[in-house]
Amino acid sequence: MDPATLVGIVLAFVAIFTAMILEGGSPGSIFLAAPLVLVFVGTIGAAMAGGMLKDIIGLVDSLKRVTLSKSAVYDSLVDDIVKLAEKARREGLLALEDAMKEVQDPFLKKGLQLAIDGTDSEELAAILEAEVEAKKKADKQAATIFTAMGGYAPTIGIIGTVIGLIHVLENLSEPAKLGELIAGAFVATLWGVLSANVIWLPMGAKMKRLSDIECGQMELVIAGIINIQAGANPRLVAQKLRSLLPPGASKEKEKAA
Repeated sequence: MDPATLVGIVLAFVAIFTAMILEGGSPGSIFLAAPLVLVFVGTIGAAMAGGMLKDIIGLVDSLKRVTLSKSAVYDSLVDDIVKLAEKARREGLLALEDAMKEVQDPFLKKGLQLAIDGTDSEELAAILEAEVEAKKKADKQAATIFTAMGGYAPTIGIIGTVIGLIHVLENLSEPAKLGELIAGAFVATLWGVLSANVIWLPMGAKMKRLSDIECGQMELVIAGIINIQAGANPRLVAQKLRSLLPPGASKEKEKAA
């Protein structure tokens, strides 16, 4: 698992709470039920209004993907494809049917099945590339939802502050309560800005980055399967695939340089 997102969010909250303590405040003072409900539920509601119901339903899965995403596995993916290329070169393409049982990547398994079934290389590439494009669109929509929530949250926080200040004005006859009421009113703005810049916008950026990595791996698989189908030399397959990797993604590539 890549812990960057969870570690980053926790680190940001630690910095915020530490700053509050150093200023003589208490982190517990911002955990007020009304502002929290208004900002988080209101933000989700606004995002729902600006999208489709299925987008919000898929938000839980998107949160899991972003926070529990696996680290990129370029090297092991290339190694798996090269082993399959060696077997296909030595025993023929049909021999990969047994080897498929050990393949963990569902996209690689699907591509191999198409190749074994005798699908034309151009048609095979078109089918797999269409799946990559569909994934890109779905991931883009998920990232858009997070980014939209990052835009709505601060404004909803301001709405909460206005509501709080109205309540303050209703209690001008009780000066002893004004300080506490004003402080509570601004908690909504704090949570709006905080949630946008510490949670939603970073998650939107992470979703885009994660999509780039996963789609890059899928494109690597397509290139590998096309070469396996063509009966290319496994060593040449390895060189071609490693040349497609992003800088620093492969230890073997670094050694070759």
